[in-house]
Amino acid sequence: MPRAPTTTILETLQGGARLARRAGLGRLVDTAGIAQLDYRARKGRVGSGEEAILGVLLGELEIRRDWVVDIAACDGVTNSNSLALYSTGWSGLAVEGSGASFAWLSHVYRGHPDVHLARLWVTPTNAVDLLRAYGVPREFGLLNLDIDGYDHFVLGALLEAYRPVVICAEINEMFAPPIKFTVRYDPEYAWAGDRFFGQSLAKLDELGQAHGYAIAEVYYNNAFLVRTDRLRRDPLSPAEAYRSGYLDRADRLERFPWNAEVESIHSLDLDGKLAFIRSLFAAYEGRYDLST
Repeated sequence: MPRAPTTTILETLQGGARLARRAGLGRLVDTAGIAQLDYRARKGRVGSGEEAILGVLLGELEIRRDWVVDIAACDGVTNSNSLALYSTGWSGLAVEGSGASFAWLSHVYRGHPDVHLARLWVTPTNAVDLLRAYGVPREFGLLNLDIDGYDHFVLGALLEAYRPVVICAEINEMFAPPIKFTVRYDPEYAWAGDRFFGQSLAKLDELGQAHGYAIAEVYYNNAFLVRTDRLRRDPLSPAEAYRSGYLDRADRLERFPWNAEVESIHSLDLDGKLAFIRSLFAAYEGRYDLST
């Protein structure tokens, strides 16, 4: 999810594009935008590097040219774990709800006939029907999930019907285990660009364990779960995965500078952390689940 410095840069560029359109240069803006997107697509994903972790995991599991389901695929390039796989012959389904992002997504994947595209906001009530409509097999290689909201409930619905081998799911990196946090499902929910989104690692692990998944790795704000019947390494507990994947990374506040404002949560005891969260999310009372 783009935030902080990245968001600022994008907003600046978008502002410049709007001014150029008002000056009658809309066609030039569109041409430049498409050229830049094509260049980035040729280079591969533009993100923090999770594709290297996926490469290792998929190699261990001997998974080659399977299916990828990418929910909230954005423009198909930015922070995409799927583009590199689609480019090597994987089939799949890429889903995006934003009209503007879907337009870019359609352009990027025009040369990938085995990748189905769907413009849709995914919810717990339509997720399973969506995958069935596009013929996604019950067992497939990789599920990417990053919808900046009630991800927990979408994943729960999908795991009642589908068995991806690997799941890459965004976590809200603010919450250290054993805190179990998730935004509740609300059809009116829309991410406001603040810290109120997603699920904690411990909450994700709870759901994963209930469906036969274990944590293989955490990379900053993304967790990689693997089916326990296929896992070929020792699983990680939420605490050790969070520490090695986020808390002990020396550059985490460089990557997530906005988290400096809530850094004090890590020095509090468990009761203090819960009180901190309730205070921080006072405006969202009744719209989230919080436990340990």
